Amino acid sequence: MEERLQKILAAGAGVSRRAAEKLIGEGLVTVNGAVAGLGDKADPDRDEIRLRGEPLSAPGQKIYIMLHKPVGYVTTMSDEKGRKTIRELVSDLPERVYPVGRLDINSEGLLLMTNDGDFANRVMHPSYEKEKTYRVLVTGDVEKGMRRLSQPMDLDGVPLKTPKVRLVNRDGAAATLDITVHEGKNRQIRRMCEQAELTVKRLTRISIGQVRLGRLPKGAWRHLTAEEIRSLSR
Repeated sequence: MEERLQKILAAGAGVSRRAAEKLIGEGLVTVNGAVAGLGDKADPDRDEIRLRGEPLSAPGQKIYIMLHKPVGYVTTMSDEKGRKTIRELVSDLPERVYPVGRLDINSEGLLLMTNDGDFANRVMHPSYEKEKTYRVLVTGDVEKGMRRLSQPMDLDGVPLKTPKVRLVNRDGAAATLDITVHEGKNRQIRRMCEQAELTVKRLTRISIGQVRLGRLPKGAWRHLTAEEIRSLSR
């Protein structure tokens, strides 16, 4: 049955409808070899739909996983610079999944992945206010830095909600902090720490909403439980 291409793309590529429209508008989607346009329709059971030249997975079983992303991997499914990607870590999955949000190459920890575009949009959209907690090893004037982090801040002129900051432990000039934020701006924790005159030595995302990384080994993944999926969908 024919459906709007952005709906098919959202289901098969794990992106929001708006992101799907952007991909189509940028000419990155083809149907039977022809570049698709906004408003086009297709039948995923009959037509060959490709995104960036790769076949789009047909809508099937919804998959929701958490991955413990190690340092040194980029949060993309392909990389033009030849760097290691998270795709290598989930190659044993039966269906293709996509990351929900990002962690930069020098950060590690909890990364959600799915092929459900509506779910991904709900988790990422700021209106749903999914708290994200990062365990951060820093050096510098920790007391002064924590006071600064606990005051109103902004990034690129946009005010941020005041984060929750907790001292986990202290070892000389270094300290480990748990920083909980509502937003998910690019390199947000690193940029906030820079404003607080703290140097980030290690950054690990340990939770999103009620879902925690726990003891999942680096580079490993597991399926989310039904309760975890429900908590993220609320």
